[in-house]
Amino acid sequence: MPNGSLDKYIASREEGTKFQPLSLEQLLQVALGTARGIRHLHESKFHNKEGKDSFSMGTPRADLRYVAPEVLSNGLGDVLCRSDVYSFGMLLLEMVEGKWLAESKGKSSSQVYFPMWVYDHLSEGGDLELQNVTQLESAIARKLCVVGLWCIQKSVSQRPLMAKVVEMLETNGDHLQLPPNSFCFPEHVSAKDLQSDSSRQLLIPESVEPSS
Repeated sequence: MPNGSLDKYIASREEGTKFQPLSLEQLLQVALGTARGIRHLHESKFHNKEGKDSFSMGTPRADLRYVAPEVLSNGLGDVLCRSDVYSFGMLLLEMVEGKWLAESKGKSSSQVYFPMWVYDHLSEGGDLELQNVTQLESAIARKLCVVGLWCIQKSVSQRPLMAKVVEMLETNGDHLQLPPNSFCFPEHVSAKDLQSDSSRQLLIPESVEPSS
């Protein structure tokens, strides 16, 4: 891709990078466009009313963080459209995680799983601790995270269809409720994988505090 992949625009973590990070409003538009595209594919001629078709046709090692657990456990056999939903949910969470890390300081060897960190903060009535953002941007970040958490539910049946995902992204995020805490640390990502760049983005240092 001549302009680089999306991860280059989520947040500029390196000085001197030529990539200008997208704003949260721009990331929401990217998310909406992507969700509508996946919805169209799911509802097109490939569509199966029971949701048994998926476009997750491969699992490159670099993309393990996006792969639903059932995809690997089924050996890439009969997977569901909701496996695509899982992958999309991880993308939404990474969008916000990139913004969070770009504004954070501190280092720690102890790390926590970002989706769990988000759920714990929001379920306790807290916010995402983003700095220098408007009220609108804060609401967008929360919406992206809540929708993302719904998408990565451990139970396939609890994940929304892409049509519902689009609806949630289009609606006022203030009315979105958190899903059950029925997701867990992805066992299909090994400790070795967690040391690679492919999985590190969805982990955050446990002691990191946002910069003031």
